[in-house]
Amino acid sequence: MAKQHHYQATITWTGNTGSGTAHYSTYERSHTISVNNKPAIAGSSDPAFRGDAGRHNPEDLLLASLSSCHMLWYLHLCAANNVIVESYTDQAQGTMIEGPDGSGRFTEVVLLPVIKVSDASMISKAMALHEEANRYCFIANSVNFPVLHRPVVTA
Repeated sequence: MAKQHHYQATITWTGNTGSGTAHYSTYERSHTISVNNKPAIAGSSDPAFRGDAGRHNPEDLLLASLSSCHMLWYLHLCAANNVIVESYTDQAQGTMIEGPDGSGRFTEVVLLPVIKVSDASMISKAMALHEEANRYCFIANSVNFPVLHRPVVTA
């Protein structure tokens, strides 16, 4: 039987400027994302959708979730395969298209991790483990668009 894991987050809209949603242009998209016993995240919509550029938007968070999930699986697989990672940075990129009716969807995400391993003999295995990490990533397995990766590994 498959093991189930449950998660809970509370989203609280904080953008009522006095008249609620009486007019599309008068309310803020500001909100707080809360998860028990963790720091709150200040959220908004993307500035293209009247949001606050100083707050995280759902698109940022989706991209960050995909990138961090891949990284965590990758580090686990490296540890299990005697590949010693000394540093890991990802400059993930996502593409979203907006339809004529205002709806939208991501068409792809590209992960661009730059990894440093402790020895040049580990580079080949370190490269190969990205495919495996992609297969295991919970978040990548949950989206309906490709999550690609173009890693660079050095020693």
